[in-house]
Amino acid sequence: MPPRRKKRLDPAVFQIPVDAVRSGIYTDSSLVRTRDLLRATGRSPRVVLQFATKRPAVVCGVDEAVAVLKLCADDWSALTVHALFEGDRADAGDTVLTVEGPYESFAHLETYCVGVLARRSAICTTMRAIVDAARPKPVFVFSARSDHALMQPGDGWAAYVGGATGISTAGQGSWWGGQGLGVVPHALIAAYGGDSVAATKAFAEFAPNEQRLIALVDYSNDAVGTSVAVARATEGKLWGVRIDTSQHLVDRSILPLMGTFPPTGVNPQLVWNVRNALDDEGFGEVKIVVSGGFSIERIRAFEEDGVPVDAYGVGSSLYAAHLPFTADIVMVDGEAQSKAGREARANSRMERVK
Repeated sequence: MPPRRKKRLDPAVFQIPVDAVRSGIYTDSSLVRTRDLLRATGRSPRVVLQFATKRPAVVCGVDEAVAVLKLCADDWSALTVHALFEGDRADAGDTVLTVEGPYESFAHLETYCVGVLARRSAICTTMRAIVDAARPKPVFVFSARSDHALMQPGDGWAAYVGGATGISTAGQGSWWGGQGLGVVPHALIAAYGGDSVAATKAFAEFAPNEQRLIALVDYSNDAVGTSVAVARATEGKLWGVRIDTSQHLVDRSILPLMGTFPPTGVNPQLVWNVRNALDDEGFGEVKIVVSGGFSIERIRAFEEDGVPVDAYGVGSSLYAAHLPFTADIVMVDGEAQSKAGREARANSRMERVK
C-alpha cells in the first residue's frame, strides 16, 4: 500500500480547464451569483470555508482540490489553506480542508472542490476496504469500462491511493506514471480464431519485456484446460492466468462436480481445479487472478475459505459507494458564523498548504 504522501501532486497533473472553472460553469449558479453580487457591491467578507466528510473515509481528492484553488481562485496568495494528505483517514464529521480568504475570490470553486473530494474519496475508501479484505494479496483495477473514459485518471489515482497495485489503462495511471497490466484480452483471442494459446504466444512475443503477462483462460469455458495449455506454450513467460467466467455459465471442469455448491461463475471449486491442474503439470509458479463481480464481501468469503487466489481483479464494485462531503462557511471576519450544526471543527492533523 502506498505510504502516506507528504508531497502533493503538481497542479499541472490534473489538466484543469482553468478558464471554464473560473467562469463558474461547474459551480451551483447560486454561488456564482453570490460571488458576482459581492463583487458588484464591494462587499468582501473574509471567511473560513470548511470541507468535512459526512462518513468515515480514506480521504482522496485533496491535491486536486488544492490545485483548483491554486489555479482558479482570483488570488492564491490571498488564501490560507490547511488540508489533510491523500490517503489520510477521517471520521464522520472530520474537517479535511479549510480555505480562509476573501470569499468572492473563491466562491466559484466550492462546488467543484466538494465534488472532487466526494468522488475520489468514495473510490479510495472502497478500494482500501477491498485491499484490506484481500490482504496481503494484490488487487488489480479493471474498472475502465464501468464509467466515462475521462474519469480514468482521477479514478485510477484514487484506487492507487487506496492500495491498488495494478491498473488496466495508461489513463488510470497517468497522474503518477502507472502502466496498464499485460492481460491477453478476449478480443485478441477472438482475432486468433478463438485459440487462446496462439493469442497468448503472439502477445508474449510481441511484448517480450512485459513483467506481468496474464492470460484470460475462460474464452472457451474451459479454464483448467486452457490454463495448462497456455502455461506449456509460453515456456516460463506467463506470470498468471485470469479466470473471468460469466456468472451465467458453468465451467466445463465443474460439470462433474455439480450438486453441492453454486456452480456458476468464478467459484472456489473452479479456482481449486485450476490450481491443482497447474501444480500437477509443474506450473506452481503460475499465479491465479480472479475477476468478475468481486465485491468486498465476496473477497472476504474467498479468503476465509482459503481459496488459492493470488490476486483479485475488481471493476464496477469500486463505484458501489457514495461518500458525501459538506462545505460551509464557519467564520466571517474573525467571528464564528455558520449554519446550525455546521460549526467550525478543528483538525490538528491538517497542514498548511504552501
